[in-house]
Amino acid sequence: MLELVELQTTAAPERAVIWLHGLGADGYDFVPVVKELESLGAPPARYVFPHAPMMAVTINDGFVMRAWYDIRTADLARREDEQTIRASQGAVEELIDREVQRGIARSRIVLAGFSQGAAIALQTGLRQAEPLAGLIALSGYLPLADRLAAERHAASAGVPVLMAHGTTTGGAIARAIGSRDLLASLGYDVSWHEYPMPHAVCAEELEAIAAFLRRRSG
Repeated sequence: MLELVELQTTAAPERAVIWLHGLGADGYDFVPVVKELESLGAPPARYVFPHAPMMAVTINDGFVMRAWYDIRTADLARREDEQTIRASQGAVEELIDREVQRGIARSRIVLAGFSQGAAIALQTGLRQAEPLAGLIALSGYLPLADRLAAERHAASAGVPVLMAHGTTTGGAIARAIGSRDLLASLGYDVSWHEYPMPHAVCAEELEAIAAFLRRRSG
């Protein structure tokens, strides 16, 4: 089981949000947004912020850092390490199962992530035999995109997806848009938001996230 940080906004939560951080960060990175989301009307929940494993990241000269998967090259077509992506998917599925064991229905679990965390949120959430409440992918993209049509689970075909991205991130947004278009072509309910910001999270984005959590709070 991954090490993690937890924060509850109610004594007996009936919902959970599992939030995956970006490359080189840790689970504490997004803890401060909980209070902001609560002030924006997000429903009471247990927030789970796991720490990614420590691993050498090839594109960063092999430096060891927290990462959900290795990035092997700047070439977008060959950069993703499938083995570590699938290992992180398995680790996140353990966290989902843990919430179910603690009494949270899968239909009340939202899987969210930023950057690499967004990639793993999409990788994991679209392959669930029992659908989650929703997926939130911030400043990220769909990894192993050519495998999704064959590997996605029909039960999760209706899971709502919130995708958001900054417009001043160079070529990164193009891949996110490509992921959005692929998901839409496969019939997924994708809500897309763009913000004039770099690789970050802004106040308007948090408002959209809070609204999404309210809609998925059934």
